[in-house]
Amino acid sequence: MTTKLISSLQNPLIKQLVLLKEKSRERKKSGLFLIEGVREITLAIKAGYELETVLFYPELYPTEKLSDLTNTPLNLIELTKDVYEKLAYRGTTEGLLAVAKSKTHSINNLNFNKENPLILVAEAPEKPGNIGAILRTADAANIDAVIIANPKSDLYNPNIIRSSVGCVFTNNIAMASTAEIVSFLKVKNINIYCAALQASVNYHTQNFTKPTAIIVGTEATGLSNEWLENSTQNIIIPMQGEIDSMNVSVAAGILIFEAKRQRNFL
Repeated sequence: MTTKLISSLQNPLIKQLVLLKEKSRERKKSGLFLIEGVREITLAIKAGYELETVLFYPELYPTEKLSDLTNTPLNLIELTKDVYEKLAYRGTTEGLLAVAKSKTHSINNLNFNKENPLILVAEAPEKPGNIGAILRTADAANIDAVIIANPKSDLYNPNIIRSSVGCVFTNNIAMASTAEIVSFLKVKNINIYCAALQASVNYHTQNFTKPTAIIVGTEATGLSNEWLENSTQNIIIPMQGEIDSMNVSVAAGILIFEAKRQRNFL
């Protein structure tokens, strides 16, 4: 197994990788992004992501373990401690990074293997931590797709990858405008349940066993009128405290797992 050693922070490749880590614009322009961590890289490989380069710091991730990753020959680069720390996003880390090719996540490529899919749509989520938590919940429930409407954050933001613990790779994800998603759901005859305060009923009174899309918005602005105008039924989680909203990822989890309960976790 042939590896190259990079020991300089001024190396052109290292400078490019720092930009990939820090700049959404660079990720979009190059079609590449950084993955950090053994679990995350393993999940990306399993999901069919193409890795261009694997970088490792041998004090944390020994050379002999590289063969555990994949049978496909890779461009392998050994890093010194200071170079690795420049690229690593996490404080506690495992000594392994990879450069991967992005996927398109077009809604036109979204297909389902069942007649009654369960989909979560999140409109304009901004905080990477919330997006990561939503993706973890979606993976835990094994739903059929997550669609992000009017995305505000780059899906391959390192903080999304980290906070999702790699579930950005395990979910069936699409991104599109609200108008495109509404049209897609209507063509597919998928019921639209909007988490909203207006004209809503308690969420557990609805039948989520049919083709279902659960739509959640941000705590600050809620859902756009376009969703409310096309809703099959607005739903609400009854609140018993002083405030009238909860974190979007928590709300999504409650609604998704009610749908799974009705479907008997099948």
